[in-house]
Parts: sequence; structure tokens; C-alpha cells
Amino acid sequence: MFKRRSPRNFRQSLVNLFIPGGGWGRSANYVMHRLRRLPDSPERIAKGIAAGVGVSCLPLFGLHFVAAASIAWALRGNILASLLATFFGNPFTFPLIVVSSMELGSFLLGRERSIKASEAMNAFGAIWGEFGRNFLAIFSSDPIVWEKLGKFGDDVFVPYMLGGSFIGLVCGVIAYFLSLPLIRAYRNRRLKKLQERFEQARKSDAKK
Repeated sequence: MFKRRSPRNFRQSLVNLFIPGGGWGRSANYVMHRLRRLPDSPERIAKGIAAGVGVSCLPLFGLHFVAAASIAWALRGNILASLLATFFGNPFTFPLIVVSSMELGSFLLGRERSIKASEAMNAFGAIWGEFGRNFLAIFSSDPIVWEKLGKFGDDVFVPYMLGGSFIGLVCGVIAYFLSLPLIRAYRNRRLKKLQERFEQARKSDAKK
């Protein structure tokens, strides 16, 4: 009943992991449309947006939804808005987020240089690979080795997390103060249109 009429092949499924079916522009419009129409107060929605945007700057790949929802709950913001706002982290913004977070984190730690963005992402892939191998080693005679975990934590995760926390805080605050008046303006404009329709309907009934 819910299956696609023309099933996607493996290549199409792989491409859609990085490029949405309707394109990034259409996906962005959809997210903005959903955010504006959420049934909650503008303040709570703006807090949720701030949480989602801020979390997108952290190296918590695979946990962004959980982290965004947790922060939104703590701030008494809209949880669905926080999940939608994690769209701020996408293939277009991630390179800038990674580079700026690593550079800032390395600077705050007093390091002369930070590793490149490509090296950081490769390190994330290597760690996930190591987790997978060690999980399989539980069921075999292969040794469990955490050779790359310590180096990853010191070279990548710590500076990324430190720099990303500062950048995420700034981006979250900016997102809050930008989205709040926009949501209010949209709500007021929508309410005005509903009132105009009501008045037109009332006048039409009066003429009958």
C-alpha cells in the first residue's frame, strides 16, 4: 500500500542519502513551511530552532536528533522544531562548520595547527569502522583493539567539540532572534487573512 510505484535502485538510494529527491531548495522550503505552521507559541518554536541549529555544529553524528530534542526539552522549546532545524547541518554547511570548529577549538587549546576537514571526516569513518570490527570480534577469536580511538579523541573530537560548542551557541542565539520575529510576523499575517476571509463571508451572508 505504501510502496513506491517505481522502486529505487541502489544508486538512487545512495544519491538520496546526500541529495533529497526534490533537491535541497525544495527540502529547505518544506522545512521552513513546517516550522512556520507548527501549533505552538513563537517563543517555543524559536527555542527549538535554536537548539537544532546549535547541535548541528557539534561532532555528534548519528545523535543530532537526540541531542537537539534533549536541549529543546531542557529549554522548554518545541521538540519537533529542534529536529527540523538540524537541517542547518547539511552537505553545504558541514565543510564550513567542520573547518571553523576545528580551527577555533585548536586555537583555544593552544595548538599551532588543526587537521584538515577531510582528515577529520576520514577519522570519523575510521572510528566507526573500528567500532564495527570490535563488535564482530566479540563473536570471534579476533582481538579487540582501540588503536584509533585515543588519537581520534585528542586530535579530532576534543577540538571539534570545543570549537563547535562556541560556534553552535552563537549560531543558536542568532537563529533564535532571527526566527522569532519572522514566526510572529507570519502568524500575524495569517491571522489577518483569516479575519479578512471571515469578514467577506459575513458580508456575503448578510446580502442574502
